[in-house]
Amino acid sequence: MKGNREVTIYDVAMALNISPSTVSRGLKDHPHIRLETREKIKALANEMGYQRNKFASSLRKKRTETIGVVVPKLNSYFMATAIAGIEKITNQHGYGLIISSSQESEKKEVTCISTLFNSRVDGLLISLAYDTRDLDHFNLLFNKELPVVFFDRVAECRGCMSVVIDNYKAGYEATSHLIEQGCRKIIHLAGNLLRNVYSERFKGYRQALADNGIKYNPDLLIVSELNNQTGIDAANIILRMRKRPDGIFAANDTSAVAVMVELQKAGIKIPDEVAVAGFNNEPVSQVIKPNLTTVDYPAREIGEIAATSLINKLTNNEKFDFSTIILKHKLIVRDSTMRRSGINITMESIR
Repeated sequence: MKGNREVTIYDVAMALNISPSTVSRGLKDHPHIRLETREKIKALANEMGYQRNKFASSLRKKRTETIGVVVPKLNSYFMATAIAGIEKITNQHGYGLIISSSQESEKKEVTCISTLFNSRVDGLLISLAYDTRDLDHFNLLFNKELPVVFFDRVAECRGCMSVVIDNYKAGYEATSHLIEQGCRKIIHLAGNLLRNVYSERFKGYRQALADNGIKYNPDLLIVSELNNQTGIDAANIILRMRKRPDGIFAANDTSAVAVMVELQKAGIKIPDEVAVAGFNNEPVSQVIKPNLTTVDYPAREIGEIAATSLINKLTNNEKFDFSTIILKHKLIVRDSTMRRSGINITMESIR
């Protein structure tokens, strides 16, 4: 080829003395083209440096074969695992991904949505930012009937789906377990109660208290960003309390582990003096000593199902009314909560 001109299917067709349409179908593995011919076409196209013009193809199909993903943060084990699940499914179906992080900011989430919309993605997978209140920025998508699937941190809206676990039940089970172990003054470390995941875990916590005859005390609710520093801050609050709690239910493992470490530095015995349960079943939960009781949140499966649901909509062009897919969770009981005399659990048990 002369100069730096892009190689086209016409160049490949001329070299093989066949029609451009045969080359096009051969590159797509069309069954009407003989296998031997397909292999020749692919081999020569590769040798000549042919690259498919995805932009031109997108104009013809009115699709980019690209999916946008908006997550609150990238440095999260849960989100990284969910993205791995999304990527597995999109790769299988030939879709590309554009991944964007709102960095837990509604303002940045608005920018992410606008940027992905202008990039002409075919659909979006979204997990809401920590402080998102107004959902008006999604109208841009809904008005154009662009398919949206929310996962983990979700919102009810027209024309979209949600993929979650039963956070209420999980919160109820974790709190009930602490009560079964003799805890009566249980602190809950919660995230922003605007988000479904944290509000539902909190509701489960409150209901478990009520069902066991324990009065809810608002002073035992600590709302924070659930990171390492806020876990340390929560531990310092607990250490200053006149009558310390005997149980902690944290809405994620990061804050649970930070609290445990800080309390242990102060000489507090876990679980004898304070039993601790977390949420998400992150790898750190099995590194901390004692190992952390937690709720297994199937992040990869959530990503896979969210991506599959969106692709089904894109390929089947079906009506996409609001619905919620609820996946199973598991309470994983480990040594950080086992206080009952005569019970010594050294292996992980699943309830």
